[in-house]
Amino acid sequence: MAKIIIETDVPAVVKKLSAIIEEKANEVLATQEIFKIGLSGGSLVGFLAEGLPGISTDWSKWKFFFCDERVVPYDNNESTFGAYKANLIEKIPITEDQFIKIDPYLSAEDAAKDYIKKMSVFFPPDSLPKFDVLLLGMGPDGHTCSLFPDHRLLEEMSVWVSPINDSPKPPPSRITLTFPVINNASTCIFAITGSSKADMIKRILKDKEGLPAGRVQPTNGSLYWILDRGAAKYVNSN
Repeated sequence: MAKIIIETDVPAVVKKLSAIIEEKANEVLATQEIFKIGLSGGSLVGFLAEGLPGISTDWSKWKFFFCDERVVPYDNNESTFGAYKANLIEKIPITEDQFIKIDPYLSAEDAAKDYIKKMSVFFPPDSLPKFDVLLLGMGPDGHTCSLFPDHRLLEEMSVWVSPINDSPKPPPSRITLTFPVINNASTCIFAITGSSKADMIKRILKDKEGLPAGRVQPTNGSLYWILDRGAAKYVNSN
């Protein structure tokens, strides 16, 4: 069951998002050595750059993964890691080494296989990875990660990370976590703002359309939708 949280505006969404991340991180680090968080791009980069400097945690024990990534060099403006490198790393005491990055010079197929190998260092190889937190975005078509409406990857159940070379949104070559991994996370969080997203939010949360973002349903975890008033104008909080 999704927990829908409606805040007044973008700064309030950022504050709530940061508070939940802080709570989850410190719960994990009370009993484990590493906090494993998956990042998405887009507006989330700015939200985290604004909010994370204000939280209290042991940053040295964080590992940052990517829910999806574009297969482009890090200095390309489409690189999600590049966006975090430019906007987040100097604002909190973390290093590039804490980011589990793709090899952008491989094909999407080989980059996906390589990313699985890199992930397997941090997760038991004989079971699905269980991220502590996945921070997810939602596109105007209802996609999340690089899982797009009506795409064959929506039914991918056998691998942790899949390549995609025909993304309907450029750039075409990407890697993405698959739904079995996403829905095995302890916590999934969407933070969505703006009235331009309101209709899609309604279609997912109220009308229950089977769009990719609506298929995020953690099996044994928590799901949060943090919305500002603009994005939430057709739905109610709980």
